[in-house]
Parts: sequence; structure tokens; C-alpha cells
Amino acid sequence: MTTTTNGEPRSGAAHTASATARLDRIPVATRSHRRWAVLLGFLFSFDLIDLNTFAYVAPRLREQWGLSLDTVGVVTSVGFAGMFLGAILGGRLSDRFGRRRVLLGAVVFYSAFSLLSALSFNAWQMGVTRFLTGVGLQAMTGVLLVWVSEMYPRALRGRYQSWILVLGFVGVPVAAWVSRLVIPLSTESWRWVFVVGALGLFGVIVAARTLPESVRWHVAHGREEEALALVERLEKEAVARTGTDLPPPLETAPVPRARLADLLTGRNRRRLIATSLVSIFLILCFYGFNSWLPTLLVENGYTQSESLNVTSWLAAAAVPGALLAMPFIDRFDRRLLLLVIESVVAVLLLAFGLVDGGAALVLTGFLATMLLQCGVAVQYTYIPEVFPTPLRGLGAGIATGFGRLAGVVGGVTVSWIYTAFGFTPVFVYLAVTALLMGLVLVVLGERTTNRALDDIGADDPPPAAPSRTPTPRRSTQ
Repeated sequence: MTTTTNGEPRSGAAHTASATARLDRIPVATRSHRRWAVLLGFLFSFDLIDLNTFAYVAPRLREQWGLSLDTVGVVTSVGFAGMFLGAILGGRLSDRFGRRRVLLGAVVFYSAFSLLSALSFNAWQMGVTRFLTGVGLQAMTGVLLVWVSEMYPRALRGRYQSWILVLGFVGVPVAAWVSRLVIPLSTESWRWVFVVGALGLFGVIVAARTLPESVRWHVAHGREEEALALVERLEKEAVARTGTDLPPPLETAPVPRARLADLLTGRNRRRLIATSLVSIFLILCFYGFNSWLPTLLVENGYTQSESLNVTSWLAAAAVPGALLAMPFIDRFDRRLLLLVIESVVAVLLLAFGLVDGGAALVLTGFLATMLLQCGVAVQYTYIPEVFPTPLRGLGAGIATGFGRLAGVVGGVTVSWIYTAFGFTPVFVYLAVTALLMGLVLVVLGERTTNRALDDIGADDPPPAAPSRTPTPRRSTQ
């Protein structure tokens, strides 16, 4: 093995290969990859804290402001409308101006409006601030998923998406337990829950110094030198960790420039339909369950304290749910894995709506929540993988944006079903959405596990592509 004058690893003609080919050959997660995962997990955790805050304060606001159940549904829905705008706007801006810049700007944006949510004094003010918070939340989440898909070794993309979700999902029980402890303190103490949701600003200070721009975004914008400089650093870290030469890079076809209209033609159109549908059913099921559960339990006869106790235990399922995905997500076809997960979720949601008693409610709810979060890890890995690099931000943004827009309808739907039919039919509806979520990718999706992003994103990828790329050495980190 030879090295550059800076000590960077070279293997044969590897130094003449493209930055993306050299990135794809790295077989392990490097020291930088692990540091980035911790930082992104921190930022994502505050995204989830802020996303769940209104669900936990809604029962107190109903009491304090005299809100109807329909008004709670409207405020929840406008937050999803903001996420729809943020998903598309953030994705488009990240394709043009860079993943890093948009990701950090979105954290600052949603944190500012989370603080303003704490200063609301009526439903109208809360609706406006939650709409704008939603814009920043989804812009940040969508771009974060794209960045991870472009910067991590292909055999570890799913595992590290899961790791970041594990760290991020810490925010779910944090939001639940902070709410449980703080909200009962006084009639105005609920405001501090929104203040906690803005603390992600501290992560921006660190990320501004340590988080680089995506290699693939650099290459797509003709910045090969910047991309190569970063890849050489990752290669050196990989060699230091493995103690062996890196595999030879294998070039894929150059990624052509793409127009916005290309998302609506050929394979990209099918991908956009598949990922949009799976995102829609995810939001209808996931947030129909988690966002409405505290209010539904109170409406069904539980005290506010009992409701917060149940939801706090269920929130603790988030972290083990993402951990559960890790042994499987890079080993099996993500489409079939999601179908199995969501089929079990559907059964558990039906059971949750039928059982009576605190222990049975917590058990079925915990298992359903855990597997829902496991499915989120699979979907969040899959969605950005299928689009070509020049359109990855926008494609993933549109798909997840339609999912968030479904939350507008979903919030009203849960309220209507409960008012018209009662508690159990709500969970029949949620079980159906879970099952549809699992079926979509099996019918319309394509295999992405352990495939190079440029091969997946090509409009007509060569049939032999998966077999001619070597399987990277598996890493447990």
C-alpha cells in the first residue's frame, strides 16, 4: 500500500478514482462517522422533543383555555401543514445550497418558534407558532436523513440511521417525563416544556464547527476537490481502524444533471409515489396514535395524571424500538422487513383498543410503540436512498412532505372517529393504516439494501450492478 505526501491511503489507482467511488469502498464506520452520529442524534432528539410537546400540553390547554377537542385537532393539524411546507422547501434548498447549511439553519428556525410557542396566550397564537415550528422541524429532519444516506458506508447506512434514531428517540421519553413533572406544578408551567424543545440550539454551535458538507453534494455541484479532501480523511481513518488496505474503488456511471420534471418521469415517478404513500400511512398511524393518546385516554375516563403515566411508559419504548432494527436493517430487504414489522403492529393496535386495565394497556401500547419506532428506522433509511443525488433532497422532501400533509387530515380524522364511534374504532383505523404502510413498498418499491446510491438512483440501473460490487466487511459499530 502507498500513501500520499499527507499520509492518505492509496491502493493502486485509487487516487485517480472519483470521490463517490472512494467513499463507497470504505468498509467501516470511521471515527468521524461515529462523532457525526452522536451530534446528529443530539439535534434529532430536540426535533422529537419539540414535535411531541403540544400533544402533552394539550389536556392542560383544554382546561385552561377552554379548548374543544376540534380546536386541539386544528392546532395539531396546522403543525403538520407547516411540516409539509418545510419538507419541500428544505429539500429543495438543500439540493441547491447544500445539506449542511439548510440543516443548521432549520434547527435555528424551529428553536426560535418553539420559544415563541411558550409565549402563546390563545389557540390562534399557538397555531401560528406551531405552523412555523413545523416548517423548521421537517426541513431539519428531511435534510438530516439525506445527509446520512450520502455520507455513511453503504453496508452500514441503515445501522447508522438506526443509531441516530436511537439517540434522537431519547427525546421522546424526555418530552414525556418533563411534561409529567413540569405541567402539574402550576397553571402556567406548561410553557417550560416548549423552552426545553428549543435547547437544540446548543448543538448548532458544535455542528457549525464539526459537520462537513455531503461528499455527494460537492460532487454533484462540481466541487470534486472539496469532496476528495474529505474522502481522503475518511480513508485514512478507515485504514487506521482496520489495519489493512481498502478495497479497490469501483466506478458507477456519472450522475447526470437533473431537472425538477425528472421526478415525475420514469422510475423516479414510481419511487415518488411509493415513498409518498408509505410516508402518508406512517403519519396517519404513528402520530394518530402518539399525538392523540394523552387526550383520548382522558376523554375515555382516565385522569390527566393517569394519562401522563401511561404515555410516559409508552414513550420509553422509542429507544429499544430503534435498537431492535439494528441487527436486521442492513441484512434483509427493507421492504419485506417493514411488512413484517407493520403486520405485528396492526395486531397490537387492535389489542390496545380492546383491552381493559392499566397493565394490559401499557404492555400492548409499549410493544406497538416499540415496533412502530423500529419501522420508522427502516423507512427513514429507505426513503432518501431511492432518489438520484441532484434530486435526493427534493424527492425525499416531497415524499415526507405528503406524509406530514396527511397529518392535517389525520388529526381531524381521529377526532371524528372518536366522536362518532368511540375509543376502540380509533384503533381499528390505526391498525389498517399500519398494515397499508407495510404493503406499499412490497408492491411499489425496489431493493436498496447494500446497494450503491448511484446505482439505486439511476433511472435504469444495470442489472449486474449488485453482483459486481464487493460486499464490504461488516462492522458492528
